[in-house]
Order: sequence, then C-alpha cells, then structure tokens
Amino acid sequence: MAGNPRNGRPYRRLVAMVKAHGYPCWLCGRPIGYQLDARHPLSFTLDHLVPLSRGGSLLDPANARSAHRRCNSARGNRTERRAPARTSWKW
Repeated sequence: MAGNPRNGRPYRRLVAMVKAHGYPCWLCGRPIGYQLDARHPLSFTLDHLVPLSRGGSLLDPANARSAHRRCNSARGNRTERRAPARTSWKW
C-alpha cells in the first residue's frame, strides 16, 4: 500500500521552495505569518490553483500558491477566486 504523497521528499521540497519566497496569501493578499504554529488560522499552507480533487498536480510548482490556512480552508475545492465579503453601511 502506497503512503501519503504529501509525506514524500518532493512535496516537502516544493513546500520549502514556496515558503522561501515569502509571498502574501494569493487569496486575500495579506501577509502570511510564516513563523506561526501550523494550526494558527493565519499560518502558511500550500494551496493549489487547480484543486487536486479536480485534476490539479500535487508537485507542479506552477500549481502551487501560498495561502493562509483560513483562506485555503474557506476556498475548499472551488476553482474560482472569491473576493472577501464586504458589508455595506447602507442598511
């Protein structure tokens, strides 16, 4: 039985490469706390432009993006990029 491909060296190398660039979150545009604990909502996660469940490549650098854990979770496996919800003052 094959193991989880996210535990392999090529995936860890891709994560380290994306993390080293220090880019902001590609979904919200805000800076990412790269030093934060992995469980923190504003910590770094590797997001995929084309979700893996929709045929995206796990190890393709062109498919890899930096994202906050919260933004990545909220996006799920949708392919469109949603603008953050803004409330109107004209109620």
